[in-house]
Amino acid sequence: MVPNHVAIILDGNGRWAKAKGMPRNYGHTMGAKNVEVISRVAYDMGIRYLTLYAFSTENWSRPQSEVNALMKLLDSYLKNCLKTAKKNHIRVRVIGDITRLDEKFQQNIRELEAASMDYDGLRLQIAINYGSRDEMLRGMRKMLMEYEAGKFSAEELSESRFASYLDTAGIPDPDLLIRTSGEQRLSNYLLWQLAYSEFYFTDTPWPDFDEQELKRAVEAYSARERRYGGVKGGDSGDCALDCDSGGKDLSGDIAAAFLRGYLFCADIAETAGEGKGWEQMNETKRSAMKAIMKKDIRGITVNKQLFMTILVVPLV
Repeated sequence: MVPNHVAIILDGNGRWAKAKGMPRNYGHTMGAKNVEVISRVAYDMGIRYLTLYAFSTENWSRPQSEVNALMKLLDSYLKNCLKTAKKNHIRVRVIGDITRLDEKFQQNIRELEAASMDYDGLRLQIAINYGSRDEMLRGMRKMLMEYEAGKFSAEELSESRFASYLDTAGIPDPDLLIRTSGEQRLSNYLLWQLAYSEFYFTDTPWPDFDEQELKRAVEAYSARERRYGGVKGGDSGDCALDCDSGGKDLSGDIAAAFLRGYLFCADIAETAGEGKGWEQMNETKRSAMKAIMKKDIRGITVNKQLFMTILVVPLV
């Protein structure tokens, strides 16, 4: 199974160059060249959306000489991307707050987006001066302005409405996040959009991340079972408990917690007597049990294996 949308944190350019005895800017240059290679490979594999973290809001804190070199490199890449996009029918979109970039750079971005907006090939998103917290704050400001203007009510606020104010509006959430060069953190990248994405970390630095590396990442993704908080194939999902329930569906969070609590109470009653067991419970457990005991649990099949499984995750 090939992911529809892959997001990549392009990490390791500077360290890669330093290991070769070259300046950091050389690594950024080679990393930029690799973007074209991976974009082509990704589309050939069946990936339809590719979002690349090129420059973050935090990257401004780097030495000014490196920032200047990165801005120059990114501007040059976007200019060249006009030809590449036309040749390969790539639709390019820049996400992030571009208002901090110089006016000429902003104009180049607008021209590239306009020129490629009707292309039907790979959807390539490039994150420049992007930070997820900044994106959400900017989105909230726009949303509040429309709310105050009476364009929607508080009851109409939803996840989809909020997402429509983000830089990625209209783009499906990533199925797979890849981070190169060994780090295992998100670094303020697509925090809202990555809620249910699969993560893949590799020690390979971005300039060395080639077709085989991308295939390995996709193979790892294909081997995983995405549940979105539910269950599939009889396995337990996020925040849920898998059990033999005599044909009843107890896969949801509430049912699992309910059954755990019931068995916890049964154990207390059996070994210490109901009165003593109740007193041994702390207030949190007693409150939970008062709610649980109002539920109808008749007909649920409970066996020793299920009982022992539930004890592994005590009611709190």
